Amino acid sequence: MAVKLGISLIAWQNDDLPDLTAAFTTEGAMEDAGRIGYQGVERGRRMPADTEGLRAYLDRYGVALCGGWCSGNLMINDLATEKAAIRQQVEQFAALNAPCIVYAECSNTIQGDIHRPVSQRPKLSRDEVMGYGAKLSELAKWSSDQGCVLSYHHHMGAMVQDAEDIDWLMEGSTDDLTLLYDTGHLHFAGADPLAVLDKWGHRVHHVHFKDVRQPVLDWVHTEDRSFLDGVAAGVYSVPGDPEGCIDFQAITDRLKAMSYDGWIVVEAEQDPAKAPPFDYSKMGYDHIRAVASASGLAIAP
Repeated sequence: MAVKLGISLIAWQNDDLPDLTAAFTTEGAMEDAGRIGYQGVERGRRMPADTEGLRAYLDRYGVALCGGWCSGNLMINDLATEKAAIRQQVEQFAALNAPCIVYAECSNTIQGDIHRPVSQRPKLSRDEVMGYGAKLSELAKWSSDQGCVLSYHHHMGAMVQDAEDIDWLMEGSTDDLTLLYDTGHLHFAGADPLAVLDKWGHRVHHVHFKDVRQPVLDWVHTEDRSFLDGVAAGVYSVPGDPEGCIDFQAITDRLKAMSYDGWIVVEAEQDPAKAPPFDYSKMGYDHIRAVASASGLAIAP
């Protein structure tokens, strides 16, 4: 059993707040990621769109494709329409042996609206989320049959955000639907990351490690600010940041105990003027290697 370490290039190339990272290129980010030692990167919007072009691009920098975001619209689409909408990405990820497609419902989210406080996010009923889960299971089964696992990303500002939402989604869906486990979004949402992992670890297929600066999170809640306000103010950071509040050793211990052998991906969107991407990404890499070693969790060569 061995995990692989990947990174999202969002620290260098923030698609939601492009002005924040305007001074950085995707090519520079890829070079940095490979130089640090990351084995894979999640797909970014500025990478080549065609499969063979993307394959050559990844090979050039010596990294694998370890997933990538997919904006879902299954709440408003029928199953056939949604399959058609995501088919190209599913087929591409299968061809490139990506571990999963990172799927999140975006038809009703407010995560990308800097003017909408995160407190205004859509909160659905148990029946609504469970019904959505049943429908999503069919999409996940189809995606898996194409050769690409679908992992659901709970996200701040979205309809599946907190531990209760995750419970309902998992209870309403089949094992065809796996869970992307994100430490930073769970803490931001007021959930206990360890409790969620203990309850739904058997459904976790993909892991995002990000830390949280508690004073910034408190400011977001006190001032009723948006998710993007929090990002710009530095609510997130990488594992190993002394300003962070999440115990990654305890989480890694749990991953070892449940024999997790997928990817651990650093995803920490920050202002590069305050948190230089190379330095912080290396900090995250080094910290994960340290806690994995202490847990006895092997990292694939």
